[in-house]
Amino acid sequence: MKRIGVISGVANELDAFLPERPRKLLDEGALPVRRVAYAGKEIFLLCAGIGKVAAATAAATLCARHSVELLVVIGTAGKIGAVEGDLFQIVEAIQADYGAQRRDGLVHYTAGEMPIGAADVRALRALEVEGLGLPPARIATSDLFIECDVHAGRVRDRLAAVLVDMETAAVAQAAALLGVGWVAIKATTDSADGESAASFAANLDAAARAAAEAARRLIERL
Repeated sequence: MKRIGVISGVANELDAFLPERPRKLLDEGALPVRRVAYAGKEIFLLCAGIGKVAAATAAATLCARHSVELLVVIGTAGKIGAVEGDLFQIVEAIQADYGAQRRDGLVHYTAGEMPIGAADVRALRALEVEGLGLPPARIATSDLFIECDVHAGRVRDRLAAVLVDMETAAVAQAAALLGVGWVAIKATTDSADGESAASFAANLDAAARAAAEAARRLIERL
């Protein structure tokens, strides 16, 4: 793979990726894409903003305008599962806010499929990249910044996820529709509880650097 798209939700996360390498601005306006050369590859960088719509738009933009062969999500996440470590290679992504809202709560369905009838939730699988030495994780994505341990526990128990974020599963779904692969590296900043906002702010830069460095190593292996 020679053309790779890198997506983040927050500018700090993308700024931490290969900061020493010169970047060329290719697209101006609301979706500025920058290109950097590294490890014999052309890497196209885009931060379209926070949330699933922004993430899917970034994925579609990089595929349509720059013909990327792989989408890489980097950045931060909240930890909701009893798993060791604070830096993870995402192996599965699932949407946590897609389904049918019924009187007894939200019933989860596979994103993009009709949310009627028997519930069936299937995660999207990332491209396998070996040799990073990072713990694997399933991540649940929604348009919610979670500051509630009760909700976090519900997502964990129903979807078997150990991390939450606001981008990865949207990129994964877009990648499937566009016929390209995806991978993701996430570093944790908080525990998706009442302290999430303060923890995120305090840990953002360090987590962004950790995820960006792991993504650099990942790209070297492609």
